[in-house]
Amino acid sequence: MANCEHASIDVKRLAASLRENLETVQSLSEECCIYRVPQQTRCLNESDFTPQVISIGPLHHGKEELKEMEEHKRRNLKHFLKRTKVSMEEFLTLVKDKEAKLRSCYSKHIELTSDEIVTVILVDSIFMIEHLLRFSNRDLVTADDCIFEKPYIDIDNDLCSLENQLPFFILNDLFNLAKTATCDEQFEKVSLIKLIISLIRDLTADDLLIEENILEQHFSKAEHMLDLLRLCIEPSGESDDDDDEEENTVKPQNIPNVTELHQAGVKFQLGSGKNLLNITFNKGILEIPLLTIYETTESLFRNLLAFETVHCDNSYINDYIIMMRNLVVTAKDADKLVENGVIDNWTRDSQAVSNFLRNIDKQAILYADDFEYSVLVQDLKDYCRYPLHKWKANLKQNYFNTPWASISVIAAVVLLLLTIVQTVCSIIAL
Repeated sequence: MANCEHASIDVKRLAASLRENLETVQSLSEECCIYRVPQQTRCLNESDFTPQVISIGPLHHGKEELKEMEEHKRRNLKHFLKRTKVSMEEFLTLVKDKEAKLRSCYSKHIELTSDEIVTVILVDSIFMIEHLLRFSNRDLVTADDCIFEKPYIDIDNDLCSLENQLPFFILNDLFNLAKTATCDEQFEKVSLIKLIISLIRDLTADDLLIEENILEQHFSKAEHMLDLLRLCIEPSGESDDDDDEEENTVKPQNIPNVTELHQAGVKFQLGSGKNLLNITFNKGILEIPLLTIYETTESLFRNLLAFETVHCDNSYINDYIIMMRNLVVTAKDADKLVENGVIDNWTRDSQAVSNFLRNIDKQAILYADDFEYSVLVQDLKDYCRYPLHKWKANLKQNYFNTPWASISVIAAVVLLLLTIVQTVCSIIAL
């Protein structure tokens, strides 16, 4: 009997302890928009998801390898405060009032005290605003700026990292507060949206075919810089794919690559559309919007894909990566698209293009029954199956690929016809 009572007491104690632990569990807020990249994705390439030079926001604050830039942030804050009549106390009060909302923007519980997180957000936010101002107006750059002056530290990759984002709302609130009491005429003439768009266009917009009007159109809906990029490259219309049809189910091995399509007579052409993801096929011509590949392109796509995976209900970027990866399997495939102006390869290495797509493809997941390019793939497969297309392509590529080859074939045909005529005449003469 004593043992039963003892067991009952232990269970009650454990239950109370567990209930207490459950009270500390925090659910993700609907306002959550900045995430830790899941470990299974992070392990594919740690450096693409971890800031290498500067921390922005609380997720990587305090890391030893990033502390060197903390002094530069404080310098930016000092210079910024000189150009506004708003006091430090007013800025801190604004951030303090937004603390709960700021914490809800991050998926990971922030282990910082109230004073610490308010300080971090203020310093990092003002750094970003000052950086934006200096980028747009180089007259504001001071001699002690290590980004725009020697040693020219590059922070571009870190600014596009998912874990290194600041919510737009806090930048906007601080910017507007400063602007209402500024003593700087140049500051009065600019808007935060123009500053951010200017920086984004320099960092990534050319890579992703994003025009300024598209950035302006989506700015009000964006939570932060990476979210703005995602919104700008997502298709605006609804997909016409009938994903319920069995014939539209896609498997990676069923997507023909560029070499196979070329052998079937498919022509490749630079897409006329302004959306990077808008790949189309019509009358034997596969149109693909320009894909520009720099050394930093892989990191950008990894972070866009990671954000889409954890935050979005769609998989547009995921499906685009899978489609391009299956089109470009080898360096020969890459060369064909470079030759046709579809890929602008700044790495000067054809194999690097294939490797880039292969690397980010490891992060993508094929949803066979809900693939954005299902109808496109089916149309390509149907075209490849038609024997006449392959026969015509083979004839053109192997026998009419140069003027001299064409002349040789024509001469051979003429000679054959003359031989036949001579033979027929000889038979008639008999």
